[in-house]
Amino acid sequence: MADWSNWSGSVRAEPAQFAQPRTEAELQALVRNASKVRVVGAGHSFTPLCETDGLLLNLSELEGELIIAPDRKTVTAPAGWSLKRLTRAMWDEGLSLPNQGDVNPQSLAGAIGTGTHGTGRELGSLSTLVQGVRAVMTDGSVAETSRAQDPDLFEGQRLSLGLFGVITAATIDVLPAYKLEERVEKKPMAWVYENFDDLAQRHRHAEFFVFPYADEAIVKTLHPVEAEDTPRGKPSNEEDIFRFCCDMTKAFPFLAGPIQRFMTGASGDVHKVGPAYRIFPSTRNVRFEEMEYELPREAGLPALKEVIAWIRKGRRPVAFPFEFRWAAGDDIWVSPFNKGPGASISMHQYAKMPWREVFAAAEPIFRSHGGRPHWGKRHFLTRDEVDGLYPMAERYREVRRRTDPEGRFLNPHLAELFS
Repeated sequence: MADWSNWSGSVRAEPAQFAQPRTEAELQALVRNASKVRVVGAGHSFTPLCETDGLLLNLSELEGELIIAPDRKTVTAPAGWSLKRLTRAMWDEGLSLPNQGDVNPQSLAGAIGTGTHGTGRELGSLSTLVQGVRAVMTDGSVAETSRAQDPDLFEGQRLSLGLFGVITAATIDVLPAYKLEERVEKKPMAWVYENFDDLAQRHRHAEFFVFPYADEAIVKTLHPVEAEDTPRGKPSNEEDIFRFCCDMTKAFPFLAGPIQRFMTGASGDVHKVGPAYRIFPSTRNVRFEEMEYELPREAGLPALKEVIAWIRKGRRPVAFPFEFRWAAGDDIWVSPFNKGPGASISMHQYAKMPWREVFAAAEPIFRSHGGRPHWGKRHFLTRDEVDGLYPMAERYREVRRRTDPEGRFLNPHLAELFS
């Protein structure tokens, strides 16, 4: 097939075969006969998780339907469905996900498999919602797992990185359908540093975006409400303006400060109400590269303050804002939140600008504050560093070796860390 690339364009591969099976039997045969297998959804991982020279699968066309449990507390959903498709289908049945991330093109399996999360002091990643998994294994057999059925394999599959079979369906926790009220407003960074903890305690979801050279942040809160939907506005040209500003920063890096202060100052307040599945995601058309670190909650704001000061002192050309969120702790073997409640800092760079050097130089700042990276975002961890951060890493590898002794689901990036 033609070359494949991820969403940002930074990961490229030349798979020997690309397939979109429509039936489970077709998928079983493909996996059974392949020497190397990776699965791709929307390509929103920035690390080379989907890179392969073997079989590259996409499950968006695989047969399956939404199955609602009798108590309506869980659903079993096709893992290849995008979150956009899934959440709309759930809404039509009177259900919602407890939380979502910032965008919704990702497949359900991809979101679960990388520990995708939103924001909320008591809300964990999408991986924490998983109660059961159905997957096609290396020999083409089908395995169904849960805490009661092959619990070690299930624990690996909760945040699988695509290493524990081709996940075809997942049983996940859900809530009765709800609406959200979104409010977005500018606040001075001094106010944010002083008041974010209180803001995050008072709202179910709270986050902010700040450019490294701006003195104000864009603060966003979401809260469940029972209210009429606000009218849906006309399409905005904000993304076009943002792209132009990024191109200007690329051409004239010394203008980063004035451009970022202009963009922040020009942003207006937002207030809207609508179904949760429609309010959670944002439009993100300007391509970027991303590194994200999850830190102990108390270390989040000090780490952000330090990395912004480092960028300013070195006059480093970073065109995109930071995103700051909270997430709940969990008990997943290789989850960056398994040590307790966390703060999340996403560092972005415009895709047309150099990112590797600035990310590599910034990473020690996050590590010094106890940070661990999001597996789908850029990082530079070694195998030894993974072992130091994750006491269960070797057990994770042992389950991988048991279920995939020939390493068919490994690629070079993952082999370095988990072979």
